[in-house]
Amino acid sequence: MKDKFDILDKIIVITGGLGQLGLQYAAELLERNARIAIFDLPESAELNRNQFDLLENSKRFLYCQVNVTDKNSIESGLNKVIKEWGIPHGLINNAALDSPPHAPISENGPFETYPESSWDKIMEVNAKGVLLMCQVIGGAMAEAKRGSIVNISSIYGIVSPDHRIYNYRRKTGETFYKPIAYSASKSTILNMTRYMATYWAPKGVRVNTITLGGVYNNQEDEFIKEYSSKVPLGRMADPDEYNGAIVFLISDASSYMTGSNLIIDGGWTAW
Repeated sequence: MKDKFDILDKIIVITGGLGQLGLQYAAELLERNARIAIFDLPESAELNRNQFDLLENSKRFLYCQVNVTDKNSIESGLNKVIKEWGIPHGLINNAALDSPPHAPISENGPFETYPESSWDKIMEVNAKGVLLMCQVIGGAMAEAKRGSIVNISSIYGIVSPDHRIYNYRRKTGETFYKPIAYSASKSTILNMTRYMATYWAPKGVRVNTITLGGVYNNQEDEFIKEYSSKVPLGRMADPDEYNGAIVFLISDASSYMTGSNLIIDGGWTAW
C-alpha cells in the first residue's frame, strides 16, 4: 500500500525557515526526502549560521533571499525554485513578527498607547505577507491543480493572551502587556485560510491552519512556570513537537482536509 505520509521529492517552500520552528520544519521534511526552499532574509541566515550551513550541505535545500512583504521579491524567489526544481507542491507560511519580552516599553505597554507603527509593521509581515505568498505560490500551485498550504497561527489568534502570566514582571514595577497586533494578525490567518480553502478547492489546492501553543526557547524561569500552569499538560512545547502536524498537512495523509484549524497547544484552549 502507498504510504500516504510519503513526501519524497515534494517541493516545499517555508517562509521564515531560518527561525526556531522553521528550522525544525525544514530538517524534518529534508529527512523525509522532500525538497525544501527557504524564503527568508540574510540576517536570519547569519543569526543561525551553524544550522544554515548544515542545511546548505543538502542537495535538496535551496535558500532564496525573499522579503515576504514584497510581491516582486516573492515572484523572484518562485522563479528561482521553478528553475531549480519546478512548481512547489507545498507552502508553509511560518514567517511572523512578535514583540519580544525585552522590547521597548512602548511595544509592551498599555493597550491605550500601543504605537500605530508597531501595529503596521506586525500586520504587514504576519497578514499581508501571508496574503502575498499565497497569491504568488498558491496561484502557481492552483495553475498546476495541486498543492497544500499550511498557515501558522497561534492560540492568541483564538483566545486573548492571559496578561496574568506577566504579573511577576509588574510586581517589580515593570509595565508589560502582550501587544494586540500579534493576536489580531494571527486571528486574521484563520479566516484567510477558510477563504482560500473554498476559493481554491476546485483547483485541488488545500489550505489549512496549525494553531500553536507556546514553545520552550530559554525563556525566563518565572515565565515558563506561569505559562505552564495554564497548560493541562503542564509544560511548554518542545520545538520539534509540531513536526508531525506539518508532515500530515503537507502530505496526502490529509487529502480530505481543507479549511481546517488544527490546534496543538497542550490543552491550553480546552479549559
